[in-house]
Amino acid sequence: MTTYRIKDVARINRTTLPEDTNPDFRFRYVDISAVDSLGNITVPEEDTVFASAPSRARRIAPAGSVLVSTVRTYLQAIGTVPARMEPLVFSTGFAVLEAERNIHGRYLAFYCRSQPFIDGIVARSTGVSYPAISASEIGNLSVSLPPLEEQRRIADFLDAETSRIDGLVDAELRVVDRLAERRAAGVQYAVSGGEYVRRRESTLAWLKSVPESWQEVRVGLLARMGSGHTPSRSRPEWWVECTIPWITTGEVKQVRDDRVEDLYETRERISKLGLSNSAAELHRKGTVFLCRTASAGYSGVMGTDMATSQDFVTWACGPRLNPYYLLWCLRAMRADLLGRLAMGSTHKTIYVPDLQMLRIPLPSLTEQGQIVETIRNQNARIDVLTDKVRRQVELLKERRQALITAAVTGQFDVSTASGRNVTDGVTV
Repeated sequence: MTTYRIKDVARINRTTLPEDTNPDFRFRYVDISAVDSLGNITVPEEDTVFASAPSRARRIAPAGSVLVSTVRTYLQAIGTVPARMEPLVFSTGFAVLEAERNIHGRYLAFYCRSQPFIDGIVARSTGVSYPAISASEIGNLSVSLPPLEEQRRIADFLDAETSRIDGLVDAELRVVDRLAERRAAGVQYAVSGGEYVRRRESTLAWLKSVPESWQEVRVGLLARMGSGHTPSRSRPEWWVECTIPWITTGEVKQVRDDRVEDLYETRERISKLGLSNSAAELHRKGTVFLCRTASAGYSGVMGTDMATSQDFVTWACGPRLNPYYLLWCLRAMRADLLGRLAMGSTHKTIYVPDLQMLRIPLPSLTEQGQIVETIRNQNARIDVLTDKVRRQVELLKERRQALITAAVTGQFDVSTASGRNVTDGVTV
């Protein structure tokens, strides 16, 4: 093998739009979120920019070129531009590499997905929260290359083997999707009393029918609705000795997958002085909360006394309503909340008057408790299966990475090897 610097074998950020390009021509625009963990690039049709956009959008990534993220490099956002998307314009958070001499284009793409290249990127990145590397520094990385014909054979081998692995990953991810659908359907079946035979048509938008013996009641008649507030940031004395857990939109990630019911920890806290000088209120343990703004529709139960920001509404349940039953009703109706009540194109907001009119099916308190236990048990079984499938996906991705690294570093002869016999980069 012969060792080169990347910049000696590839063009970096050098292809731009011709000056005579129609200014009204639209190009797909790719940012770091468009590249997945397998290097696939997905750009929605609506993510486009005009050719007349600022100069940074005049750099293009033609088919076969490799996009390498230069910011938040720990994400390893590295992908190859497919022909069907040519050409793309790309954000300044990428370097674009195009094979030029002594390197096969597909080999370059696989080498950029190998562990030595990724390790080199990460090691040379600077910064703590957003580690970054310059395109020129990427150009100084070394690459050892076999002859061009051998590069072609390696690329052919990896094309076949990674496609096989990617097919397995896709199949496993479809299983994850089906399990999620089954989980959601099970929750809705439970809160709608699905086991009851004698039923009537529901007046609720998110249910077709309910048991004849059940009522459909406005939540406001069963629980006291509340909200929250943010103490003024311009009063620093209100942000000293902060001991009260304070729920903000940052906590939504804890309840986003609907596995967690009770929230105990928050990223921020407020002080008693701040609480008393704002419209915020201290809600008791067991209060149900629902985010109604940026991450609208996600809900949980307070595991201890807490306050919230104005992005949330809360319900303190009365004697006829189990808070966990209300929680699972809110989760079952999330699609309806977002589809029918949420307003806004970029950031969805559910307005308080609409939430004040929310209604739920109401069985007896004993039945509510039984329904909650049924949901917990069935979800636990599905979650175990989901975790096993996700682990298989991670193992397949690790195998793919090991296979690429082993092939481009010459650890086995691709003309005689099978990817099925490669583990952690070593032929067995």
